[in-house]
Amino acid sequence: MRLLAIVACVMAMAADAAAEQRYALVISGASGGQKYAEQMSEWRNGIRAALVDRYGFASDHVRLFVDESVKTGGEPGTAQNVRAALATLRKQMGADDVLLIILLGHGTYDGDAAKFNLVGPDLTAADWAALLKGLPGRLVLVNTTAASFPFLEPLSGPNRIIITATDSPAQKYATVFPDYFVKALSEASTDLDKNGRTSIFEVLAATSLAVRQHYEKRGQLLTERAVFDDNGDRVGREAEAPGPDGGLARTLYLDAELPASADNPELAALIRRRRELEAEAEALKAKKASMPVPVWEAEYEKLMLELARVSREIKMKS
Repeated sequence: MRLLAIVACVMAMAADAAAEQRYALVISGASGGQKYAEQMSEWRNGIRAALVDRYGFASDHVRLFVDESVKTGGEPGTAQNVRAALATLRKQMGADDVLLIILLGHGTYDGDAAKFNLVGPDLTAADWAALLKGLPGRLVLVNTTAASFPFLEPLSGPNRIIITATDSPAQKYATVFPDYFVKALSEASTDLDKNGRTSIFEVLAATSLAVRQHYEKRGQLLTERAVFDDNGDRVGREAEAPGPDGGLARTLYLDAELPASADNPELAALIRRRRELEAEAEALKAKKASMPVPVWEAEYEKLMLELARVSREIKMKS
């Protein structure tokens, strides 16, 4: 009972947070035809609307990169423009900021190099790894293409959530993942724990469920399984069985916390500490089945008490 009371106390202390900056690059390259160009346009616009209108991203922090058939509504989806955008973000972002990259369109994998198809020269998974190396802040990269799985291992790392629409290089059919991903971003029902906020994990879980139901309703063999890695071990896991993954994805929310003073170092440090404790709590949850109950409860209670203390201090200083 005492543990439940502590947890309830922590949950009740949803406090104001530092004004972290959130950025998004929504990238679609070569369309491969008018049909796909129109489809990608719908996805891009849906993602932008969700990020800006629902989650409160600053409109000038959401950049769209478009295929060759689009004359307005975005920047040309070329490797040069993607490189320039990431170079700019590298200068702008800080340790507390979040960058969401969503890849829409087509990809290829020849058994050696996986590529995301852009207008003109493509970028391989190795190219992306080099471009993202040392990028400050927290990164969420979602590759929605059929050739997405080979991107997971080279891009995984600390403070990163890497999501791929497929769990094997053998899954080469066109994916329905992006359609349901856009819907999950847009719908209030994606807030699975009903805490008023939507985490990356909740979006992935809702998308994965919808993809599975899509194939089941049609009596078709499931040809795509989305996986993610958020602990840097380079192993992809499904949302239904996250294992040691999930700590970061469950605590990285798309919607910003309430704004607080951006020039208050003490408050910023407290907010960072709260994020660390939330991640530790998620990691501990994953170990519950392998630990003696009294030991697990003692460690979890200690974490909850510290989290309650930090949350209380944040509330007082906000």
